[in-house]
Amino acid sequence: QVQLVESGGGLVQAGGSLRLSCAASGQTFSSYAMGWFRSAPGKEREFVAAVNWGGSSPHYSESVKGRFTISKDNAENTWYLQMNGLKPEDTGIYYCGLGPVVVTTAHPDYGMHYWGKGTLVTVSS
Repeated sequence: QVQLVESGGGLVQAGGSLRLSCAASGQTFSSYAMGWFRSAPGKEREFVAAVNWGGSSPHYSESVKGRFTISKDNAENTWYLQMNGLKPEDTGIYYCGLGPVVVTTAHPDYGMHYWGKGTLVTVSS
């Protein structure tokens, strides 16, 4: 079994930055990819960013490209989402997930087999 724990959320003013972390423990799969997703109030969960198990080949949604950076500390099996230039529309619960492939378009589970419980990001205007 795999456990994912997100942290780093909080309240920040527009234009500010936050760094989210996703720590994986338990059984892990070197062929899996990791994704960040978010769920805004009243909206469906959406894809934010993804990277392969080794931490390379990043992919971003158009709404965060150029502002967010996904990375991985391979020694710690921890992924990060550096969020700069935050906007009020970035507000939501951010989830990390692991799966054999990350589906970047709208999908019930985006291909993820494991999910964290989420961390709340609130961006004030």
